[in-house]
Amino acid sequence: MTLLNFFISGISLGSIYAIIALGYTMVYGIAKMLNFAHGDVIMVGAYVCFYAVSRFQLPVLAGVALAMFVCTLLGIIVEKLAYKPLRQAPSLAVLITAIGVSYFLQNTALLMWSSNPKVFPSVVGRGAVKLFEGQLSISHVTIITIVTCVVIMLCLTWFTGNTRMGKAMRACSEDKGAAQLMGINVNATISMTFAIGSGLAAVAGVLLCSAYPMLMPTTGSLPGIKAFTAAVFGGIGSIPGALLGGLLLGVIEIFAKAYISSQLSDAVVFAVLIVVLLVKPAGLLGVQMTEKV
Repeated sequence: MTLLNFFISGISLGSIYAIIALGYTMVYGIAKMLNFAHGDVIMVGAYVCFYAVSRFQLPVLAGVALAMFVCTLLGIIVEKLAYKPLRQAPSLAVLITAIGVSYFLQNTALLMWSSNPKVFPSVVGRGAVKLFEGQLSISHVTIITIVTCVVIMLCLTWFTGNTRMGKAMRACSEDKGAAQLMGINVNATISMTFAIGSGLAAVAGVLLCSAYPMLMPTTGSLPGIKAFTAAVFGGIGSIPGALLGGLLLGVIEIFAKAYISSQLSDAVVFAVLIVVLLVKPAGLLGVQMTEKV
């Protein structure tokens, strides 16, 4: 049962990574850029929900909805002000800008909320479901996290395959120039991508702090890096790849902490990524693109 407990914990952690990785993979798939400020959007969403629930006594669902609204708006503003002017700029300029936006959000959070750690309130309860006469214990946070991840993935898959905006996203991912010639508003499509990714980051931030209830201005930094690793692991630009990469990364990390060392678990995770990329550079579900010259 201990092995099964570790596996379920890994799936729960991996589900959070998968939700965060969606923001990276969607933005890269359409805009062909890496939004390294995505991890800090997670932190903003967690803080908004924290103050909405603990200070203003709003219901949990209202706090989550407010966090999603604020992060969605933040994602659109960041895209319009920081990334849209660099649409034709070299990738290095966009990368440096993304890092700058990340530091800006972190330091703004320090000024607004200070560096003192805060204990995130329980938004789904601290109870657990016990099976097999108590040998297997699954917390409510774990159940909610896994179910939320599955629902988000199903909804996003349906959205990209059956709606007009979703099809526009897929078209822009294939060829932005051709999509624009066919009448698709590429700028609006990219803004919508940032909005969806940032809204999902707020959900991930709430789930992350519910499972690990310590909130700081650097809360999203390490999970953001690991989620980016998960996106690359599964094949960046692929929504199923983000899910697969996140789940595998979470399971590997939990088992590495349990059977190797809690201090070396991050090293094990990145070592596995290096091995996968050496064998399959495009990731597990990524497609290797050949460019004709």
